[in-house]
Amino acid sequence: MRCLTAALGAVTLLMLALALAAPGPTGADVPEVLRISAIPDENPNELLRIYAPFADYLARELGMKVRFTPVVDYAATVEGLAAKKLDLVWYGGFTSVQAVRRTNGTARRLVLRQEDAEFKSVFIARPGAGIKGLDDLRGKTFAFGSVSSTSGHLMPRYFLLQAKLTAEKDLKQVAFSGAHDATALWVESGKVDAGALNFLVWDKLVQTKKVDPARVSVFYTTPPYVDYVWTARGELDRGIQDKLIAAFLKLDYGEPAHRKLLDLHRTTKYIRANDADWKGTEDAAISAGLIK
Repeated sequence: MRCLTAALGAVTLLMLALALAAPGPTGADVPEVLRISAIPDENPNELLRIYAPFADYLARELGMKVRFTPVVDYAATVEGLAAKKLDLVWYGGFTSVQAVRRTNGTARRLVLRQEDAEFKSVFIARPGAGIKGLDDLRGKTFAFGSVSSTSGHLMPRYFLLQAKLTAEKDLKQVAFSGAHDATALWVESGKVDAGALNFLVWDKLVQTKKVDPARVSVFYTTPPYVDYVWTARGELDRGIQDKLIAAFLKLDYGEPAHRKLLDLHRTTKYIRANDADWKGTEDAAISAGLIK
């Protein structure tokens, strides 16, 4: 009897150990270093200035090593998450859609800035270009940002279509600058007549005097749409994902140390993400012919 009791006890302990070691259905992958990244929608030095402090903050909050890993283009962030080479990425709305699709629906959107729930793009032109509305873009040269940018390409293209304008058909020439700040500089320098970019980058460029409002200005602002979001790979341990959510929601603009981080991301608050909110972005991408 004692032997049977001891055997049952050993089996119970073995089953418990196996249960603790096995990954749960929601993922239990705990990396030695949490690798975070962001779509390269601004120049590399600016991205490092913004996200290196976030890596330091998350390392303290999670009690583990966190490293910011820059990437060469938007597609690399999607492939990096799918290949498990990146754990957490700051995506635009369109690239988050691509990431979720590329990972067979496993990638999980965690948090977004409150501004991203009602994001906007601005269309800009030089004052002497004779452009006062979207219809005036007919026959003009125009710059989008990156091909994969939500606020620099997808949504501006979508709203052009809503205004009965097909970029490659109705505009004289269409180019891709690669980044929001580059689009503004292209328009200001006269390389193109007009362009579209993210409204927060535009505001920052004006505030930091990187562009001259006397030489380039906004002539149209889009209706709001959902955009940027911190997205984790689905296999990442759910406990870590929950800690990441808590770390971002914890940031309080009234705390000086927190304010520095929030200012870097041009926000005052993060809110929880709801995956269903990006269905409209996916539909817009399908309507614009960017995905099937």
